[in-house]
Amino acid sequence: MPSLARRHRPLLAAAAAALAAIPLAACAASSPAASPAASPAASTAFSPRAGGYVALGDSYTAGPDIPDQAGQPAGCQRSSRSYPYLVARALGLAAGQVRDMSCAGATTRELTTPQRTSDGTNPAQLSALSATTTLVTVGIGGNDIGFGPALTRCVELDLLPVLIGKGTSTMTPCQDYYTSVGGSDLQQRIQDAGRGLAAALAAIKARAPEARVYVVGYPDLLPASASAGCSLSLGITSGDLAFINQQEQRLNQTLRERAAADGASYVDTYTPSAGHDACTVPAVRWTEPLRPSSPAAPLHPNATGEQELAQAVVQAIRGDG
Repeated sequence: MPSLARRHRPLLAAAAAALAAIPLAACAASSPAASPAASPAASTAFSPRAGGYVALGDSYTAGPDIPDQAGQPAGCQRSSRSYPYLVARALGLAAGQVRDMSCAGATTRELTTPQRTSDGTNPAQLSALSATTTLVTVGIGGNDIGFGPALTRCVELDLLPVLIGKGTSTMTPCQDYYTSVGGSDLQQRIQDAGRGLAAALAAIKARAPEARVYVVGYPDLLPASASAGCSLSLGITSGDLAFINQQEQRLNQTLRERAAADGASYVDTYTPSAGHDACTVPAVRWTEPLRPSSPAAPLHPNATGEQELAQAVVQAIRGDG
C-alpha cells in the first residue's frame, strides 16, 4: 500500500497531534486466528533454489521505516526485515538468487514502468524477471485505489466527530463522501486494480514462464468494530472504521479472484492477522497506528507483521510442494 510515512506524513502527523491531548485506550486484543490458506497451484515438485526469486510490490512489501533500510534506490524504503528477505532466508536462497524490486508508493503501473521516488528511480519491477526465475511474489493494488489518500481524507473528515463524541460517534462522514455522487468511487478503483493485476500477471507469465507466482493479500489494518479508545487513537469514527475495513476486504477478494483466474496462488494474510490490527496493544499488533510505537510507517506492518506475512507466504509455497 501507499507509504504514508512520507507521502501523507504531514496530514497524519497533524491528526495524531490533535489526538495526543486526549487519553487514549487501546482496543482489547483478540485471540490468534487460524493459519492462512492459499489457493492451490500445480502439484508438480517445486524447488525455489532451482532459479531466482523476484519480489514485486508496494510499501507493505518493502517495509518502510523498519530497520535496517536496505537496497537502492533509497526512496523505495525497503527493509532487510521485510517479508521478501525473510521468505528468501526461510527457503535457503543465496543473496544472488533474490531480487527485491518492491517500492513504496508503487501501483500496478510501476510493475512495467520506472518509478520516480524522493531518492532515486526504481526500474520497472518486472525488469528483474527472466526465463530462469522460479518464484515470484506480488503484493500490490492498494495504491491503485488510492488507499493512502482515502485514509488521510477519512481522518480529515472524521476528526471533529471523533473529538466531539469522545470516540463514541457512529457517524460516517468518510463513507458518505466516498459513496456520494461527487465522491470517488472506491469500488470502481478496486475493479481497476484487479484489471491492473491481471495485466501484470500475464506479463509475468510471458517473462518468467516457469515461475510459481504468489499474489500476497493485505493484512488486517483496522478492526471491523472498534471501541471508543480505538476510534480516538486513529481519529476515525467506528462507523467509518467498519467502512474502511470493508473496502480492504473487497480489494483482497478482487486480488484473490484475479490470481485464481490467471493461474497464480493467492496468499491470505488477512485471516491470520485478524486481532493484530493497528488498534491492538503494542505487544500484539502487526500493524502500527498513526503514532507508531515500533519502528514502522504509520498504518503499515511492523517487523512482527512482516515476519508473519513471510510465514504465510512460506506456508503457501511449502503447501504447494
